[in-house]
Amino acid sequence: MCSTQSSDKVKGAKVSIIIPVHNAEKYIEGTVASVLDQSYRDFELLLVEDNSSDGTLELLKSIEKKDERIRVIVNHGSHGAAHARNLGIGSASGRFIAYLDADDLWMKDKLSEQVRFMIGNEAVFSFTAYEFGNSKAEGTGRIVHVPQKLDYRHALPRTVIFTSTVMFDMKKITKDEIMMPAVESEDTASWWKILKRGVTGYGLDRNLTIYRTGTNSLSSDKLEAVRRIWFLYRKVEKLSLPESVWYFFGWAWRATLRRL
Repeated sequence: MCSTQSSDKVKGAKVSIIIPVHNAEKYIEGTVASVLDQSYRDFELLLVEDNSSDGTLELLKSIEKKDERIRVIVNHGSHGAAHARNLGIGSASGRFIAYLDADDLWMKDKLSEQVRFMIGNEAVFSFTAYEFGNSKAEGTGRIVHVPQKLDYRHALPRTVIFTSTVMFDMKKITKDEIMMPAVESEDTASWWKILKRGVTGYGLDRNLTIYRTGTNSLSSDKLEAVRRIWFLYRKVEKLSLPESVWYFFGWAWRATLRRL
């Protein structure tokens, strides 16, 4: 596809960005700033306030006033990130849906590069490489590279798909199909659910996201991660014990390499 044809198809392709926000008063302004600084301008930003106990809601209301593309959605009650993202999905109006966590950051050309990549590959589902950052979201140089394509069986032993890098083309998949299940590690469970239906995940091996670590989140707890991945294998995917052990050791090896 020539660059002119690709650019023509990108025009008018709005991206709906969904950020679940729970007690993220310390980080959310920086995260939103990385969205507003995108070179790709055709987007809506859906900030789903998820029952915060700090000053997050008041801060989001002030952020909402700064740009007409920003909308705050209040998730009443304590339902968690999956429910918050699903609320965002239900409210999204863009051709593309992209996820971003409340403490992560995007590089300036993240949306523009990924939208062109999606259109050029006629992809339903894509994800990108990313870089581990410290507690200040400063890049550490540790970059997680991604494969060109990923199917269900190859995804099971390698949780390489990072939520803040994911994008869907809603011309090619329904909102019901991307709704997240109410389980622990709902994001990984969602990718597997989608891939299991025969969808191919396309990897854009460009570092376009900073994954902030050192924030005491559950996702950074190694023992919790082990428990969750085992739960997914046995209770969600209902794999046999030998299959679960096989995929678990593959997952543990790759997870270790990513953090070296």
